[in-house]
Amino acid sequence: MSSTLRREDGIVLNEGYFARRQPLDWVFAVLVLAAGLFAFFNYQHAMDGYEQAILIGILPATVALGWFWRPLQVLMGVVTAASLLAIGSYGGDLARAEQVFWLKYFLSSQSAILWMCMLFFMSTVFYWLPVLIKGQGGTFELLGSRLAWTAVTMALIGTMVRWYEGHQMGPDIGHIPVSNLYEVFVLFCWMTALFYLYFEVQYGTRSLGGLVMLVVSAAVGFLLWYTLVREAHEIQPLVPALKSWWMKLHVPANFVGYGMFSLAAMVSLGYLIKQQAQQTQWHKLAPLWLLGMVICFVPLVFRKSSYEAGGMYWAGYLVVSGVVAAIMVLARKPIAERLPSYEIMDDVMYKSIAVGFAFFTIATVLGALWAAEAWGGYWSWDPKETWALIVWLNYAAWLHMRLMKGLRGTVAAWWALAGLGVTTFAFLGVNMFLSGLHSYGEL
Repeated sequence: MSSTLRREDGIVLNEGYFARRQPLDWVFAVLVLAAGLFAFFNYQHAMDGYEQAILIGILPATVALGWFWRPLQVLMGVVTAASLLAIGSYGGDLARAEQVFWLKYFLSSQSAILWMCMLFFMSTVFYWLPVLIKGQGGTFELLGSRLAWTAVTMALIGTMVRWYEGHQMGPDIGHIPVSNLYEVFVLFCWMTALFYLYFEVQYGTRSLGGLVMLVVSAAVGFLLWYTLVREAHEIQPLVPALKSWWMKLHVPANFVGYGMFSLAAMVSLGYLIKQQAQQTQWHKLAPLWLLGMVICFVPLVFRKSSYEAGGMYWAGYLVVSGVVAAIMVLARKPIAERLPSYEIMDDVMYKSIAVGFAFFTIATVLGALWAAEAWGGYWSWDPKETWALIVWLNYAAWLHMRLMKGLRGTVAAWWALAGLGVTTFAFLGVNMFLSGLHSYGEL
């Protein structure tokens, strides 16, 4: 529906916000409010005052999100229906996960998350096929996009059902599934993919999907490894430090930031590939070769694991990442031909960092409040806190240079790409190599 009206005298007026609503928007709003009120009146005895306030605040926010981007209405509807089907199929007995067909193969939390993993890998492949096979680029990219949407749907179903399964295991076990590396990697995967899909619709191009899905697939690879060596998919009780409602706000806000920063980095990679596309002197392709080497040698960090299966897994990852790096260098011309303009990539980069920075700032403030409640102080220069500050300062400086000095082009792209390294160390490196108050999240 058009957002403008033209009067008889030729003056163009903007339609009001509510005047632009379609009938299905109102149906969606009624369903959200009805579901929220049902949950409030039937389960308020299990919630404290803060949780009740969060539930009430989520309702208008959910409606606003669905009105802002209508595909979310369909996504929420499908996830809700599938989650309720799974919960109804359990009937309070988790043993039915091995007895009911669609629970065993599709809708139990672990089944749904494994489907998410496979679908993200498939999506990545289809997004990359136009580079390798000429003539059907639009069809392949459309399939990649559809698979990404399906993967996001399965991730959300798995998250919702996992939440239910935890509560069925015991009152002290159930919690929102954002408490350990396994759960937050699922969160990272679907959030990053969903942010990209939004930009894909807004800019009318799917050509960035192959690059963005690389970081999502890398996260899926880590998730599978972590499940393999730690059996991380098992639902465990919360450690005392995480038994706080602050976790329900701090962690999702943090991962909006992580997801957006990762998206910006992969778009900046596309920017650099496009710049280097016409370069024929191999020694001047050093930036791409250097990046390829970094991608390839990342597995060596994780091979410090004493688990033999983990070591073999990362050997396979080393081979795959080497192939991907070689494709990016050798096929830089066909990749660049499909990429959108520098202006579009620059705009996506900026908007991603701006949104990510806003949410990361909120997450940092919430983390300080949580620390005051849990440890008696807002800031303790714990390694995790220190590196969170480094991440914040990095992107604050990027935005300052962008807004005050007009930062654009190659420097901005390299800075955004380097920011992914800083962010990754803050998220994983601290857990692996440093210890502190956040040691409950170590690998």
